[in-house]
Amino acid sequence: MQQWTGRFAPTPSGPLHFGSLVAALGSYLIAKQKQGLWLLRIEDLDPPREQPGAASSIIHTLERFGFQWDGEIVYQSQRQSLYHQALAELSDKQLTYRCDCSRKQVLQRNSGVYDGYCRERNLSPQLEAAVRIKFAAGFEKFNDRILDDCIFEQPEDLQDFVVLRRDNLFAYQLAVVVDDIEQEINHVVRGADILDSTPRQNFLYSCFQKRPPLYFHLPLVIDETGQKFSKSKLYPAISEHQASELLCLALIHLGQKVVPDLAMGTPSEVLQFAIKSWDISKVSKTSKKVTLQDLAIEN
Repeated sequence: MQQWTGRFAPTPSGPLHFGSLVAALGSYLIAKQKQGLWLLRIEDLDPPREQPGAASSIIHTLERFGFQWDGEIVYQSQRQSLYHQALAELSDKQLTYRCDCSRKQVLQRNSGVYDGYCRERNLSPQLEAAVRIKFAAGFEKFNDRILDDCIFEQPEDLQDFVVLRRDNLFAYQLAVVVDDIEQEINHVVRGADILDSTPRQNFLYSCFQKRPPLYFHLPLVIDETGQKFSKSKLYPAISEHQASELLCLALIHLGQKVVPDLAMGTPSEVLQFAIKSWDISKVSKTSKKVTLQDLAIEN
């Protein structure tokens, strides 16, 4: 049987916040309870979104919170040749086409849902354009190990999606599948905000004739207004001086048992306790609210 292999793949658009910690912790515990591997991948695929020093800050924070990853850290910025090979394979299979439609045009033409306008236009390779893939039916439904059966069958879920942007940056959907295949990731644990990407990624797995991983989508961390914690919302970075306390709060968010005085231990002790007591059946299927007061963070 193949070894259980998972990963945490943050984008270096800012320091880790509490929502990031929940995703890291959930993926770590699910892998380690199975005596599996937990890999760290920095998804620095989009330079305009990156924040200088964010990657090293993320790595430092994970270390201070007691996380230990297996193998070397992988950076997407160093894997462009893999993405080019994958794109060429899709092109050889006649699954892609060039598209010069702007977002404004798509919005005006079909309320923002791409309508396949460029599928048969055979645009010149010299023309500045994105590359889309011919998405096929049959991937609307999938099983999630936390959320059970999921279905995405609205028009926006079934449109041909971009795999290479107009600015020649590879799209997340393609890069993440190529990376997960190459790294032999067989289970993916992440926040439920990426749930709707799963059908597109499963389609890409089929294009490459690979079996998709098992999926575990964790409950989002939301604030008092119902907005999810994200780097773009400028939520405070987690403090290494509160590492054990924040790990315990993240465990509670994931529905796990926390014994008295656990937060008094070292981060490594908290993680070792959590691995032994992890119970996937206790993880909530819905988002859960966390306030700045809960995090004991001053505004």
